[in-house]
Amino acid sequence: MKKRITSTGRLLLLLILPVLFMVSGCKKFLDRKPLTATLDDVKQGGIEGQVFAIYSAIKDYDIGNVFGGIPWQGMHNFRSDDSEKGSDAADGAEWVAPMDNFQYVKDFWASNFYWDGHYQLISLANIAIQTADSLGLTGPESNANIAEARFFRAFAYFDLVRSFGDVPKIDFRIYTPAQGNVAKSPASVIYALIDADLQYAAANLPTVWGAQYPGRLSSGAAKALHAKAHLFRGNWAQALALGQQVIGSGQYALYSSYHGIFKDAGENSSESILEWQNYMGPNRTDDRGSWYATCQGVRAPNSSGWNLGWGWNTPTDAFVNHFEAGDPRKGSSVLFSGQSDDIATGGYGGTLPNYILDPVPGPLPRKYWNKKVYADPAVRASTGWLDAAYWINQRVIRYADVLLMVAECLNETGAGSQAAPLVNQVRSRVGLTGITYVDQAQMRAAIKKERRSELGLEGERFFDLVRWGDAVSVLGPQGYQNRCRFYPIPQPAIDRSGGVLIQNPEW
Repeated sequence: MKKRITSTGRLLLLLILPVLFMVSGCKKFLDRKPLTATLDDVKQGGIEGQVFAIYSAIKDYDIGNVFGGIPWQGMHNFRSDDSEKGSDAADGAEWVAPMDNFQYVKDFWASNFYWDGHYQLISLANIAIQTADSLGLTGPESNANIAEARFFRAFAYFDLVRSFGDVPKIDFRIYTPAQGNVAKSPASVIYALIDADLQYAAANLPTVWGAQYPGRLSSGAAKALHAKAHLFRGNWAQALALGQQVIGSGQYALYSSYHGIFKDAGENSSESILEWQNYMGPNRTDDRGSWYATCQGVRAPNSSGWNLGWGWNTPTDAFVNHFEAGDPRKGSSVLFSGQSDDIATGGYGGTLPNYILDPVPGPLPRKYWNKKVYADPAVRASTGWLDAAYWINQRVIRYADVLLMVAECLNETGAGSQAAPLVNQVRSRVGLTGITYVDQAQMRAAIKKERRSELGLEGERFFDLVRWGDAVSVLGPQGYQNRCRFYPIPQPAIDRSGGVLIQNPEW
């Protein structure tokens, strides 16, 4: 299956311009009839059909790969100290140097695909926004649709600006490739667009949509993402205000058990603020899944009965060893080769085979695996996918993340004593003793550790280290330098621009 993705990525590199891919590639999504709305409904029912196409695109098997599949895992997880490429040594060996050891490659299919896919999503959003404007659509329903499109545009640009730095700002519909061949804008300009889009989204999205639309964007999601974007820039007051609005809305609460968040029953729980929806019907019918969980499942020979996926994004020793004694999140986050899957922390009563280098060698190529994507054997059997987990939702922003963001903002603005109760909500959920505020430095260290324990393997750690200024000290032994905070702009994109797009000066 990895070859299927690789081939898709290589096809993208053959395009004349990334934006040309946007113009020609969007049609296949817009021609679909998602849920109950289509483009035939535009004049009567707003732009809902186009918006549903964006939801489909962000998690399907092609463009969605850059928002949860292996390219996303590389950019968001492998580069941290919590996880590594994984799988067996020969599988995807070319990923180790750029993603685990920070020997970035300017023409690497994964980063090329990541870049192109984000701009394709931006193009879909721009088309929807322009359509609404050209038709003069107004009213709450159309404004909500526009807000959804603007949220997705902001979401894509937030990934781009923190991954590459200065990037081209394309906030208009592209009709010809030349229109999209624009120079980079400063990161401050990109953030201004993100701020405006998310302010509009928060003001025009509903608090809830109702049970018929699980996972649909809400004002809470817009505020939580906006808080995260401010947090990345160290805008403590702005992030604090937005996070407190999310908490004060009363719409969210910590789920009863930590491991339960990641089970099928925990999908779209009280803790879910933003969650990509996946589904697979019985016997592989009604496939609306993604690569997210499958690319991370335990990798083993079929004969072992433990071939659950492709085995990427595996925990490191550093991650496993950082947990404090008695923290059940360790057992809820990590599957251990040669050990029970531990029903008490989300297992199903199985025992994994040994690691290939254990004293008694077994068939598994890694010591550890991501338990947060551990598929229920009963569901695997019902779907007919014994070696995959396409149906598992991707938890993108959780309420626990917001609690810890607000705690961090309080501490950084001199109200650290008010931060402790928020951190302790997260700790209490897993049965850990609460912490007491001593001083700002002590609380800062406690919050950093808590974020790592709570959000491990969920794509937050690398960017946390960068924004904290800790990346050089923590990741330096792996080859990280300060310039590695940004990945080089893909060389094929620069080549196709005819000199308009200029490489990051540090690269």
